Amino acid sequence: QVQLVESGGGLVQPGGSLRLSCAASGSTLGIYAMGWYRQAPGKQRELVAHITNGETTNYADSVKGRFTISRANAKNTVYLQMNSLKPEDTAVYYCKANSVNSLKDYWGQGTQVTVSS
Repeated sequence: QVQLVESGGGLVQPGGSLRLSCAASGSTLGIYAMGWYRQAPGKQRELVAHITNGETTNYADSVKGRFTISRANAKNTVYLQMNSLKPEDTAVYYCKANSVNSLKDYWGQGTQVTVSS
């Protein structure tokens, strides 16, 4: 089992910045990829950013150049640095992990990000 806990969400003005953190615990040795997803009210959950153990990354077109995903050296924590935030970034942000020891995806509980003036 893998447990994921997100933190760092909150209220920020347009143009501001936030950094989200996702801490993984449990059977973390088999994790080979982690990512961030978000879901706005009335919208489908969408990929925001993704990173592998080889540190290859990809991003949604809507956040390229503004968001950066990274991992700690211990590889049990992933971050999402969000700059130049827009009201359209308002959503619940979820952390996701994939492990070689499980066929299921692991998800965190989500953290609310609200961008408003």
